[in-house]
Amino acid sequence: LIMSMGSWYIIIVKIIEQSKIGRQAKLAEKSFWNAGSVRQGADALETASPFRFIAEAGIDATKKHDGLHGSIDLNTWITTSIQRAMERVQSRLQDGLAFLATVGSTAPFVGLFGTVWGIYHALTAIGVAGQASIDKVAGPVGEALIMTAIGLAVAVPAVLGYNWLVRRNKAAMDDVRAFGNDLHSVLLANATKKA
Repeated sequence: LIMSMGSWYIIIVKIIEQSKIGRQAKLAEKSFWNAGSVRQGADALETASPFRFIAEAGIDATKKHDGLHGSIDLNTWITTSIQRAMERVQSRLQDGLAFLATVGSTAPFVGLFGTVWGIYHALTAIGVAGQASIDKVAGPVGEALIMTAIGLAVAVPAVLGYNWLVRRNKAAMDDVRAFGNDLHSVLLANATKKA
């Protein structure tokens, strides 16, 4: 029951989160690239948007290219900063997926354990009764089969949800990477104009 509730919670939360990122990607495409500057474009995005987070990381990279960081060429420094921001977004998108994978791989075995336990009780009932009658075996075997079904009922949505969410994460990360690459080009072009 805990595994099933946890799986459905993660699936629902992730669907909402991914839908929000899709909406934020459309907003970034519409408002960010039409802004007068990278700063104005970042300010036009939602505060919690991963695209704003990446834009802020790029802006900070251009401002903090001094001291020891100044010994790194600007292109590499901006690339590294944006890449780190994108990796943090990807890490956030993957939160909870390990739980789904764990449930998908272990729930059938939990159900199997219940099956073995039910068969054990059936054999114990036969041993106590001294004869194998249907009334002694039916209850425990029925419980065993129900445990198998419950294990599968928990595992199947977790596995399907995991695979579906991973595919949706890939699509979301394609948008994030495209934004990051375009941002890198814009920041580098602006830095070249200033120099």
